[in-house]
Amino acid sequence: MLILKQLRRKKKLSQTDLANAIDVSLRTIQLYEKKDANIPIKNLTKIAEYFDLSIAEMYMQEVNEERGTYLNPLALRKKGNKVYDIDYSKYFITVPLVTQNGFKQYIEAFQKSRENLALLPKMGFMVNYIADKSYVAFEILGDSMNDGSIDSIPNNSIVLGEEIMLDSFKEGGNFKGTKIIVCRDRILCKEIIGYKKESNKLVCHNLNDAPEYSDFELPLSEVFRIYEVIKKQL
Repeated sequence: MLILKQLRRKKKLSQTDLANAIDVSLRTIQLYEKKDANIPIKNLTKIAEYFDLSIAEMYMQEVNEERGTYLNPLALRKKGNKVYDIDYSKYFITVPLVTQNGFKQYIEAFQKSRENLALLPKMGFMVNYIADKSYVAFEILGDSMNDGSIDSIPNNSIVLGEEIMLDSFKEGGNFKGTKIIVCRDRILCKEIIGYKKESNKLVCHNLNDAPEYSDFELPLSEVFRIYEVIKKQL
């Protein structure tokens, strides 16, 4: 992350100083200061708090550092999200973040007042495309989708979800990829591998093959929203 070096230098800190401040090794900071560094959300949060910034502000400064100026600084609102057109096929989007502790608040927002959604914290992502849909970030609870493969989404990961139509499953589509399923009493991260028309149920699958993570059926009538996972931060 190129901006990390600039933030550190403005505070007149050495790489060792910053490493000690966020409790990582010197080598870790050296890696974090490279372009396109993959920084775990836990440490990214520590860094942002240390420099008194939000994660979204850090990413916006990162774009500014790399390109010198924003091509289009106008924030566009699409379905409640802020979208910055950075370059051809490159966008920065800020979305509501639903943490593990915020699951109940998010679900209640659908049942009572959706104005509560505006109270959620925000998080930013760089993406290659933006559709005319709603986007939300979710913190993953549990390891049901963690099998050690490249597709794994382990506990405490943050994923960016793009809303998809519930009826699309009835038409035989959208079965590929991991989904966030917002139900009446819980939020799930699963693969949807089928739809049973006679019972109006989705067939949900876990990547983790441990006995406690078996496939199950979920009535579509209990589902408020479904999001396609299009990006993840471990």
